[in-house]
Amino acid sequence: MRNQRGFTLIELIVVIVILGILAATALPRFIGVQSEARVAKLNGARGAVLSASALAHAAWLVAGSSAATTVNMDGASITMVNGYPTADANGIISAANISTNDYNLTGGGAGAGSVLTINVDSGHAGTCTFTYTSALASASPGISAVTVTNCN
Repeated sequence: MRNQRGFTLIELIVVIVILGILAATALPRFIGVQSEARVAKLNGARGAVLSASALAHAAWLVAGSSAATTVNMDGASITMVNGYPTADANGIISAANISTNDYNLTGGGAGAGSVLTINVDSGHAGTCTFTYTSALASASPGISAVTVTNCN
């Protein structure tokens, strides 16, 4: 009587072929999930910017001085222009607690009408951004919708 141990070569080849087919069908779905995750990350940052802008404006109003150029949020001094955070690291970036390790920030400034562009990161092709435009006189800041073009 002969004891068999292990698998035959044909059984191993069949398993490898099945795994190859599964990998070929799962890979495009996995790539799509990564793109969706980048868009979700950017939408989260946009939500943080919207909330931080509103909270900083509320703190500015509560302070009662329309001449105030800073407000205190969680121990951080947030620079303000026209009652809203400026479009720089001391303004909306600090108020929204956005990490420069997680996002690319371009442009911006302390003046009214300065435009700050927030990008998921620079390691991917396409455009995954939104912008924050600091407030002009008697207006709220402009916060664009998320722009997604080939965000993979």
